[in-house]
Amino acid sequence: MTTRVWLTCGIAAVATVAATGVGSQVGTGSAANVTVATPPTNPVPEVAALVGRLDLERYKATIKALTQFGDRLQGTERNRKAVDWIEAQLRRYGCPAERVRYTQPPPAPAAPSLGGSPPRPPVPRAVGGGRPRGTRVAAPPNLDPMRQPNLTLRALNAERSVPGERQQVFCTKVGATVPSEMYIIGAHMDGRGFGEAANDNGSGTALVMELARVLSMPDVVTTRTIRFALWNSEEGGSQGALAYVAQRQARQGREEPAGSRRYPEPRWLGMIQHDMMLFDHGAPRADGSVNPEQRLEADVNIEFLSTAKMGTGAMQLAFFFRGANARYATDHPAQVGPHMTNTDSRAFQDLVPAISLRENERGVEIGSGWDPHWHQATDLYTAFNDKDFRLGLNAAQTTLGAVAELAGARVGR
Repeated sequence: MTTRVWLTCGIAAVATVAATGVGSQVGTGSAANVTVATPPTNPVPEVAALVGRLDLERYKATIKALTQFGDRLQGTERNRKAVDWIEAQLRRYGCPAERVRYTQPPPAPAAPSLGGSPPRPPVPRAVGGGRPRGTRVAAPPNLDPMRQPNLTLRALNAERSVPGERQQVFCTKVGATVPSEMYIIGAHMDGRGFGEAANDNGSGTALVMELARVLSMPDVVTTRTIRFALWNSEEGGSQGALAYVAQRQARQGREEPAGSRRYPEPRWLGMIQHDMMLFDHGAPRADGSVNPEQRLEADVNIEFLSTAKMGTGAMQLAFFFRGANARYATDHPAQVGPHMTNTDSRAFQDLVPAISLRENERGVEIGSGWDPHWHQATDLYTAFNDKDFRLGLNAAQTTLGAVAELAGARVGR
């Protein structure tokens, strides 16, 4: 057995290469027989075989199934039924599921107006720090149920959110060799806008569930542990992800009970979030309209936050994912940006390398109206076609390829 250290773009990825596959870790480490090599430019055959188990029709079917619960607004019966359904599916895949319970506080009151307008910065900045350009279209969330013309869907989404207990579900693939270390793959399952939340965030939820399905197959072995988390209350301030961190951060790496090789909360190596995966149709035109078809140059956006405490490690992880995209994604490339914002990975960004995969950059592009369905009654399964769904599948291929390399996933023998 030989340990290789991959060094590129500031990345130090420690990889244990055996006859049965590849395992690696973004970070540093020490082992016998260390050699320095370049990252793989070609797909690792066993990882490519796992990526090949992803299927466009299965991905679409999972998104479609999630839409039976409407927009899945946190604090409603439709949201609770969706959590139950997700848990049942994960268990059916063979992925042992658990729940996190927490309390959603009432919305904070609006800050009082001080009058006047704040000073305009010399260079405009979007949320997250990026610089917006071109036509910008205001994108406030839809708060009016009457904008939903489908009466059945309007009735399904009629119940309003109330403060109180929330639940969210995760499942875990335990590492065979290093169960005490873990990558977290996440997406938020709640939505808003009085539609079906098909893209925001059925597309990310289905992606994580598909990865759980593939990596939980009985013939798949991983060196390190992988956790699949379906956060709740992202649309309510990422309260679910924040609760997970608050309840479980201090338990990292503890063997419970001692000598059992059981780690309820393995040490976090990286957190990978998925939020809105389908729609990269380009910037709004001068009249505010958006191209109805996926643009030819559509890509998977991989974001990290350069100002986070773990920003350097997150950057390394993001570029590792870009390399995995080049090795395993079939149709669309990936680009990396430093302005990750407004999603559940913010709960982790100062604690562990954390990145987010999206259709577009959240602040500069989505926030400027690039996705007209964002938080709207039009976020319906029927609003998207196979070109859109295939962009989401390419994000799934990217994450599965990267995490399979990092966690040492292989078909067991």
